Amino acid sequence: MRVLGVDPGLTRCGLGIVEGTPGKPPAMVAVGVIRTPADLDVAKRLVRIEAELEEWITKYQPDAVAVERVFAQQNVRTVMGTAQASGVAMVVAARRGLPVALHTPSEVKAAVTGSGRAGKEQVTTMVTRILKLAERPTPADAADALALAICHVWRGGVASKLQEAAGSRANLEALAQAQSRLQVARLRAAVAAQEGKR
Repeated sequence: MRVLGVDPGLTRCGLGIVEGTPGKPPAMVAVGVIRTPADLDVAKRLVRIEAELEEWITKYQPDAVAVERVFAQQNVRTVMGTAQASGVAMVVAARRGLPVALHTPSEVKAAVTGSGRAGKEQVTTMVTRILKLAERPTPADAADALALAICHVWRGGVASKLQEAAGSRANLEALAQAQSRLQVARLRAAVAAQEGKR
């Protein structure tokens, strides 16, 4: 599974692509940051983010996109910009038919470091180790995007397999119920036919 992790932000939007399967060490495919100038109109900044995300998806062909879930713990201006960039990432992925997963910061930290309260330094250190990188990914937005992708490979892959299994089971149960109803209808018809002959 190849996952594009997006750490949304207007000034810096981290991007990281990781490839792997649950239970095995993943490998980094690409990492980068989309930067937009603060003095540019917000709408134009979002268009730049959209265009670069489109380029990344075209170039690297991910199977899924993992975006950090936005929390309103920060100040409102920061949250608004983050939420807008997050929305752009989801729209770009959905337009391409790619599944989108939202992961909370604590979920990502727990997946990568073992602690949902880990700091940015710990996350960057663990991402560097997990992906066996020669250098630490910088800035922190890039490391966070890789952490999101790792989290989704390890957790999202398992979750999607469980969902598929649950869906298959539900389909089998529905089919069994439909066949059961058909058998009952046939029996009733046969009984009615027998009674009609008497």
